[in-house]
Amino acid sequence: MGVMVIVAYRPKPGCEADLETLVREHVPCLRTLGLVTERPAQAMRAKDGTIVEVFEWADGAIEAAHNSSRVAELWERFASACDYVPLRELPEAEGMFAEFEPIAL
Repeated sequence: MGVMVIVAYRPKPGCEADLETLVREHVPCLRTLGLVTERPAQAMRAKDGTIVEVFEWADGAIEAAHNSSRVAELWERFASACDYVPLRELPEAEGMFAEFEPIAL
């Protein structure tokens, strides 16, 4: 069994569409490299435009991802399009039931 992760990407100004494209590309790329499980990933948008992604790393895959040039290139593109933010910065995280707009992957 892998490790479930939740990550929040706040788009940089003018990069909203680029970020959404990257999120759609992210898990399929990781999956082709054997780094994530077959569990379906989820993506959603907060009211401020931050995109939240949920997926499951395969066992031992986090370290392998950090040693992959393909993943490094993808993550560089993410760094150009967004800032990573803690979930606690999202107003939605303050409620008992955090509600987000679904994004089709």
